[in-house]
Amino acid sequence: MEASLKNAMETRHSVRQYLDKPIPKAVCEALQAEVNRCNQEGNLHIQLILHEPKAFDCFLSRYGKFSGVSNYLALIGPKSSHLDTDCGFYGERLALKAQTLGLNSCWVAMSYRKVPGTFICQTGEKLMVVIALGYGKTQGVPHKSKSIEQVSNVSDQTPDWFRDGVAAALLAPTAMNQQKFFFTYENGTVTAKAGRGPYTKLDLGIAKYHFQLGADRAF
Repeated sequence: MEASLKNAMETRHSVRQYLDKPIPKAVCEALQAEVNRCNQEGNLHIQLILHEPKAFDCFLSRYGKFSGVSNYLALIGPKSSHLDTDCGFYGERLALKAQTLGLNSCWVAMSYRKVPGTFICQTGEKLMVVIALGYGKTQGVPHKSKSIEQVSNVSDQTPDWFRDGVAAALLAPTAMNQQKFFFTYENGTVTAKAGRGPYTKLDLGIAKYHFQLGADRAF
């Protein structure tokens, strides 16, 4: 695993208040390049929206304590049974890429409004969630976490890389910090399932990306 991505997993925390500071062109270009790669690999239509403050200028945003947000990623893709998991996987890849570029971020499911003309959602596509981006007023704080044993079948018989992967998954952000996922190792194969609750399939995708980084192998 890249040291920069490992560090990003450990240091990235949700940030809701941002400085009035533009993102440099070079950083935008690097992030857009990663968006392009994610869209190609994941068959998605994720879009980087810059200099657009209206989406977070609404009651829900203020209620959610968001301020200063004018940049975000719109996670969009073709409607399917796995779109939410795919958006979680590739969205977190982009959130961690943003962290390595010096940006802060926050997954946002409801505390924003759709502003006409800011992104393209074609026929058959769906906007899942957005990820706020920018330079945070703070670096955020770590979330409370379950134990490895609570979210996996880890044991003395499971390999170290599996434990490392699950530990990394527990660093992943989840809706309301619910961490409702479970990783199973059996006969050399890893499977992961989402529990019940809001956005658990999205959370599973985020956790799967973290697991892949921590285990240092494709899921």
